[in-house]
Amino acid sequence: MNLLVGERISIATFKAQTTRHRIMGIINDDDAQIVFSDTPGVLKPNYKLQQSMLAFSESALQDADVLLYVTDPVEQVDKNSDFLRKVQHLDVPILVLINKIDLSNEKDIVSLVEQWHELLPKAEILPISALHKFNVAPVLQRIKQLLPECPPYFEKDQLTDKPARFFVSEIIREKILLYYDKEIPYSVEVGVESFQEDNTHIHINAVIYVERDSQKGIIIGHQGKALKKVATEARKSLERFFGKTIYLETFVKVDKDWRNSDKELNLFGYNPE
Repeated sequence: MNLLVGERISIATFKAQTTRHRIMGIINDDDAQIVFSDTPGVLKPNYKLQQSMLAFSESALQDADVLLYVTDPVEQVDKNSDFLRKVQHLDVPILVLINKIDLSNEKDIVSLVEQWHELLPKAEILPISALHKFNVAPVLQRIKQLLPECPPYFEKDQLTDKPARFFVSEIIREKILLYYDKEIPYSVEVGVESFQEDNTHIHINAVIYVERDSQKGIIIGHQGKALKKVATEARKSLERFFGKTIYLETFVKVDKDWRNSDKELNLFGYNPE
């Protein structure tokens, strides 16, 4: 979606479950408005947070005019069989995008295309490489051809449906995904307690929530070095994102078992409508 929209709206890392929310990215040009809805990857839930993430994914099946199902040569075709059975019964156009084809070879990609044709006979299968921008422009053109005509939903200068605070929390969480191992990143949520902006500066106070005291110590690190690194890298990314000087203060708090708390999940915005 970032490549299609032309702006970095969704955070991206090499780790699974990076995307937790349903995020809209909006393209406006002379003859069309396209509203992309980037959802979490399909998974089998182990706790309430993941149930909410799956609900975000399934909500796209209810209101999408065109469904883009993104896979790659590494992912098993039948990995998400329950979800794909729902996709098979959709009446909207389906584009299966086989991304990262630069990691495979022509013979295997041809075989993969045939497997997807067998699984989703009505779908169009398009091999792409987002990294190398291969075959991306034809995808965008095909989406325009398939979308129904209707009035625009958003203003011409609107890029997303999310507020500024959302991107602050996501960028900080991205750095945590990149710099910590094992379970730590998946036990973390980020809240923005204050966001004060003027013409050239933004002052931000953010809280990193973890589930256990031991995780708090890992996030902070020896003499606070780990937390300082996260804050520094997040500040740099935030300055690029907002185009302003950022003053960022970060704190770490324990919120036990927040991933299974309806109250906390609602507070953090995990409540698909």
